[in-house]
Amino acid sequence: MSAQDRETSPPPQHAAAVAVLLRFLDYMRAEKGASDHTLEAYMRQCRMFVEWMGPRFESWEACTTDSYRAWLYEAMQQELKPASIRQRFAALRSLYAYLMLREGYTANPLADLTLPRARTGLPVHLSLKQMEELLSLPLRTPVDKKSPAWLPFRDAAILELFYSCGIRLSELVSLNADAFAGGADCVRVVGKGRKVRLVPVGEYAREAIEKYLEYAVPDPQGPLFISRLRRRMTGRSVQLMLDKYLRCSGIPFHISPHKLRHTFATHLLDAGADLRSVQELLGHSSLSTTQIYTHVTKTRMKQVYLEAHPRATDIED
Repeated sequence: MSAQDRETSPPPQHAAAVAVLLRFLDYMRAEKGASDHTLEAYMRQCRMFVEWMGPRFESWEACTTDSYRAWLYEAMQQELKPASIRQRFAALRSLYAYLMLREGYTANPLADLTLPRARTGLPVHLSLKQMEELLSLPLRTPVDKKSPAWLPFRDAAILELFYSCGIRLSELVSLNADAFAGGADCVRVVGKGRKVRLVPVGEYAREAIEKYLEYAVPDPQGPLFISRLRRRMTGRSVQLMLDKYLRCSGIPFHISPHKLRHTFATHLLDAGADLRSVQELLGHSSLSTTQIYTHVTKTRMKQVYLEAHPRATDIED
């Protein structure tokens, strides 16, 4: 090995650390059903710590609480958001849980580490009027002459499905065309942890999908939503599509596919849906995750109060 190779190659202990990470990711994939997106994030976040430690890193077992406290301090000095810091340490905590369960480690250096509390911001969502405007845009926005004629129908179907089902972006792009064979009124969704759930599909979404399938004619055994090159759409391409329509709208803030999920949940609760049903539709494993939406159902709460309280009077918005 040349001197230059020795300078650029990672220390042996770093290679050993990566080997441990690969076993950990195999465990997360096989036994915890973690998605590829989660696995990539875990690998990136754990390697970030190893690279930060540099030659001080000997092994995962040799890392101390002080090592992680110093890394936490640096992250806070960089003014990283609490959510970003907690995400880094979530990967490491999962790693040490695995090491203690499967590789004989007897101590977890992260057990006594106190992380900054995540700020629980209000979920951003569209009003009903804004949502209706967004849903109407694909079929009334001029189409690029180079684009296939079916493209607006695909975009309309995607937006209708997001709003009708509240599914995640990863769940939408993984759907295959056979999911809607015969005009199914429910769709089988594979969510986080490979958990499967059936989600009802509303009439508007079914009609939009049927029209898209009629014009685009994707392979019945292939992806449901295809790109111009007739390949499976990526999450990035869906976001770019959404950005295009937002620029044509009067919506004054940025919207991601996940915010359409927030909109789905908020509108259901505003209309009187119970929290447990919304939890099942969203595929949340814990009801506490769904409860973040309850504060935005002011209209519903006012209605219940006015109808139920014997001394209620009209309340101004």
